[in-house]
Amino acid sequence: MTRLARDVLLMAAATALSRGLGLLRDVAIADHFGAGAAYDAFLIAFFVPHFLRQLLAEGALSTAMVPIYTQLKESSPEADADGFASNLISWLILLFPMLVLCGILLAPIYIPFLASGFDPAKLSLTVTLTRIVFPFIAIIGIAAVIMGILNAHRRFFAASLAPVWFNVGMLVGILILAPRMEPPILGVGLGVLIGGVAQLGSQIPSVLKTGFRFRFQLFPIHADIRRLAGLMTPALLTLAVAQVNLMVDNKLASHLGDGGISSLQYAMRLFQLPLGVLAVSIATALLPRFSKAWARQDEGAFYRHLDQGLLVSALMLLPAMVGLLVIGSDVIGLLFEHGSFVAVDTARTARVLSFYLIGLVPYGWVYVFTRAAYARSKPLFPLLASAVAVGVNVALDLLLISSMREAGLALATAISGICNAAMLGMILLWNRRLPMNSIAQLGWIGLGCVGLFAVTAGVRVCLYDASRLLGVLMPTVAGIIFYASFVRLSPLWRIVSALREPNNHVSGSSTSV
Repeated sequence: MTRLARDVLLMAAATALSRGLGLLRDVAIADHFGAGAAYDAFLIAFFVPHFLRQLLAEGALSTAMVPIYTQLKESSPEADADGFASNLISWLILLFPMLVLCGILLAPIYIPFLASGFDPAKLSLTVTLTRIVFPFIAIIGIAAVIMGILNAHRRFFAASLAPVWFNVGMLVGILILAPRMEPPILGVGLGVLIGGVAQLGSQIPSVLKTGFRFRFQLFPIHADIRRLAGLMTPALLTLAVAQVNLMVDNKLASHLGDGGISSLQYAMRLFQLPLGVLAVSIATALLPRFSKAWARQDEGAFYRHLDQGLLVSALMLLPAMVGLLVIGSDVIGLLFEHGSFVAVDTARTARVLSFYLIGLVPYGWVYVFTRAAYARSKPLFPLLASAVAVGVNVALDLLLISSMREAGLALATAISGICNAAMLGMILLWNRRLPMNSIAQLGWIGLGCVGLFAVTAGVRVCLYDASRLLGVLMPTVAGIIFYASFVRLSPLWRIVSALREPNNHVSGSSTSV
């Protein structure tokens, strides 16, 4: 097994554990709060810290930092790379507390804008929750830099395992603190902070094993900090533009009554399960490889990695999409329909999920394309694609919400992802054509998924009056057996075999100019 295959599998395993605990967390939230006003308030309160987390932490900062840190390791003594990281962390320690203070003091101003459909009592609760959860951005910002160092050292398992501890903290808030607080949702807010501290602390032993030693130093500013700022600026704009989608969705959903925002969130959790476990693991494992190939001016290796990332993403995400389309309603009912989460909430969430799933493979490809663009120091590419995609999303939101309600917002998000992936693909593969072998393999993936749909839907029809557990378990097992057998017996096995080959690319899939 090659290093790439091992890295993807280790990250997928760690991320699967994290996402599994995340699902357990959502099950607990559904049981305690359902798809109601309190959870709506929490989601809006957590939106701004999460938005800043994407902008300033695990999104732009970490993604822009890894290529620089990797290139410093390749071209100079590693101490220089560690000096760069230490200088960066030092400035974050200084700047993040000021950001947190602004977020807490200004909450009564920006929260009514984000949730214009909330009544005064719901807005007041949202402001209180915002002030509780806002320090999370400072904690997770430092954790993101440490995660970047671990990824640059290819210690992907430790970095991918860290979010497990965030979910553990959240579960502490939901199960232990919430029942002791009034209103109970405040305990969930405290759980966010506990989880953030746990995520940061869990990475420290692993980063110390890399040899990294933090030295607080503000001046002189490392020369590559300016380079990082240059890379981050368009990356910040890219992520800010992308987050507009979520902001607009939440703002419009706040006018759909209690549970509008919650149903979007529960469906998004299931949508992000295969995306986070598979697509993010693949893209994260490829980023240092993209960076290394481009730093060595090995264009052939760069495009082989890109080709491989697209094929592996499709191989894994398309069957996940098909499976969730068949049994999504049963999965939602099995996981969430108890306590405060009722049958109407299940039907509402399942409809939303079915439209989100249309964009699953394109969003997976966006992850791969974006990492490739950052490795080439071309962050304007994702910015341009995201700007077009968000325009499409907002226009479709306004067009579809009156007739389709939350489902229209989900469909707009899916179409936006398709536009984003298409634009990035055209830009990064300009004057290049996808190899015929890769096109053929995509066709085989599609054929396998047609068979997968027939098998899973057929098993589900045969079990129409069975329990939800069997309605989820049996089609899933049958689908996995069929698809695994199809891959093994078809030319798709070349994709799997290539992950174990020393040259680390799909046989016969070199990109032609």
